[in-house]
Amino acid sequence: MDLKNTRTTILNEGDPEQKRAEILDYFHKTFDIDEKLYETLRYDDTFHLRADRLRHPLIFYFGHTATFFINKLTIAKAIETRINPGFESLFAVGVDEMSWDDLDATHYDWPTRQAVKEYRDKARELVDGLIRRLPLKLPITWEDPFWAVMMGIEHERIHLETSSVLIRQLPIDQVVQLPLWSICDEAGEPPENRLLQVAGGRVVLGKPLDHPLYGWDNEYGCHEAAVAGFKASQYLVSNREFLAFVRAGGYGERQWWTEEGWGWRQFRQAEHPLFWINNAGGWKLRTMASEIDLPWNWPVEVNCLEAQAFCAWKAAATGLPIRLPTEDEWTRLRDVCAIPDQPWWEKAPGNINLEQWSSSCPVDRFRFGDFCDVVGNVWQWTETPIYPFHGFRIHPWYDDFSTPTFDTRHNLIKGGSWIATGNEATRDARYAFRRHFFQHAGFRYVESAAPVEVHQDQYETDTLTAQYCDAHYGAERFGVANFPATCARLCLEAMAGRATGRALDLGCALGRASFELARGGFQRVTGLDFSTRFFRLAARMQEEGHLRYAFPEEGEILSFHEVGLADLGLEGARDRVEFYQADACNLPEKFTGYDLVLAANLIDRLYSPRRFLATIHERLNPGGVLVITSPYTWLEEFTKKEEWLGGYRDAGENVTSLEGLRKALAPRFRMVGEPRDVPFVIRETRRKFQHTIAEMTIWELT
Repeated sequence: MDLKNTRTTILNEGDPEQKRAEILDYFHKTFDIDEKLYETLRYDDTFHLRADRLRHPLIFYFGHTATFFINKLTIAKAIETRINPGFESLFAVGVDEMSWDDLDATHYDWPTRQAVKEYRDKARELVDGLIRRLPLKLPITWEDPFWAVMMGIEHERIHLETSSVLIRQLPIDQVVQLPLWSICDEAGEPPENRLLQVAGGRVVLGKPLDHPLYGWDNEYGCHEAAVAGFKASQYLVSNREFLAFVRAGGYGERQWWTEEGWGWRQFRQAEHPLFWINNAGGWKLRTMASEIDLPWNWPVEVNCLEAQAFCAWKAAATGLPIRLPTEDEWTRLRDVCAIPDQPWWEKAPGNINLEQWSSSCPVDRFRFGDFCDVVGNVWQWTETPIYPFHGFRIHPWYDDFSTPTFDTRHNLIKGGSWIATGNEATRDARYAFRRHFFQHAGFRYVESAAPVEVHQDQYETDTLTAQYCDAHYGAERFGVANFPATCARLCLEAMAGRATGRALDLGCALGRASFELARGGFQRVTGLDFSTRFFRLAARMQEEGHLRYAFPEEGEILSFHEVGLADLGLEGARDRVEFYQADACNLPEKFTGYDLVLAANLIDRLYSPRRFLATIHERLNPGGVLVITSPYTWLEEFTKKEEWLGGYRDAGENVTSLEGLRKALAPRFRMVGEPRDVPFVIRETRRKFQHTIAEMTIWELT
């Protein structure tokens, strides 16, 4: 079985049973090649080393790709039973490397390699069985459970790249060079790089929803642009060409670096590319699992900040407007070269898709007309921060794949590397990373005086997000008090005379109640939400102190709003609040020891409210208080009917949600006082509002 020559699956044509066999084969090859990658780690203990202090150890990624299948298939309602809830929580979310000096000091009790391998085997068996028995009809669309399967497969292929970069940063004595991952043995001097003309023209980016291939949400929608003619370097910048910048003292001269770049350079004290090794015997290069003499004709591998500094230096030396290409310019170059797309090529047209080597190769090895390495070898940094195309939609099963990167701080890389497979190797792939991030990435430069357009979409325009921004931080409507603030006030009243050390705001959404609880006297408040969109906005409010959002007034007319903590008297609470993403039905063990748990309008949106109620006592201190609000709007879209606490008939009798709450909580809680109504209003447009009444109950742990 050839593990290193695969194609992503065409999802809209063919015989359904043959397609099932294709997906099953693609799944197992993906799982196999991922595990083969980890065989390059010399010892079991190597899995627990941190190759990069801003990333998790590799044991996380070994488990993450398997638990991802289970977590997404659960969200997609394709499976009902988890394998190991603890693992599926521990391995769910990686370190969010938002800054080069953002060190993650959180302690994790990582399991052994063998324990994770046993989990992977169980996950493989579960997904295998699911692929074999799920009904399959073509085309496979966003809503199909098979889309979740493809999501897991393509996600695991992304992490081939992520993990291989981390393996490359491990101490050399912790890895072993295996024949499966053999490297290119061609080396020498590069040809002189030249700037060649690329004719201007129109580029069209963005997939329709009926596109035949799997895609991540940022690939959909439409973007059209007229690209002016420009010149592009014939080759990727080689190690030899970049050496001139190093020898000229480029790493030590502030003038070539952006403010962000110089801050990174000073922090890292970088003097040359990360994978270069400078020793007495001359320059070496660290590949994934070997150290070799530096091949001068291979592409240099740097982060975006280093590439931009080189371009600034090159522009000054030549007197030409040299910079990185934009996404549109790179696409124009690719289109001019008429490169076939994966999976329709007969053979990989370059050093891509693992069809050549497990390393870079000479920059003139693969030609595309007059240019070389338009795709493959290493990813190519662009000047374009990623942004959503017109018509962009968030996929509900992975709502944090793209939206956190639409902040102008994540630049697109294009073209793929030697280990880019599946979706990564397609024309429409759009991957973006913080500019200090290391990848198997280099660059080519262009000569162009055209300005670089940065698509700044600073206002939250997603309808649901805008509604919650307004509901949490906007004006009162129709005399109805702000709901999160009211919940916090009533919680604080219930806590009178009790300890107010730590509070947990479950389903915190955009965090208003968390800030209010901190202002009201809690020493520390933790806000958790399952929605990455919501928790990230809460975290942004904490970090920046304000949010902006656009609200529909009528039709296409929008109004623009900015809300801030200072305006609400909450500025002083910022330091006592923290936000995380978490599943309330499967909370990590670290979230415990609270005097108060607030679950506002949460239980009727949980997939297992009974499990939540049966375990929430574990999070409270003795005598702690649980506050629940809910309008009891049970929907099978969110909660299977057998999990409903009420709103159904049993033996001919009505069962209310309050009765269900009493029954579920009676073993460990007593109700304090009587239930009370708490109204809230959500604005949809200028003339349309939702007016809802939640019921609040307060419970004391006995």
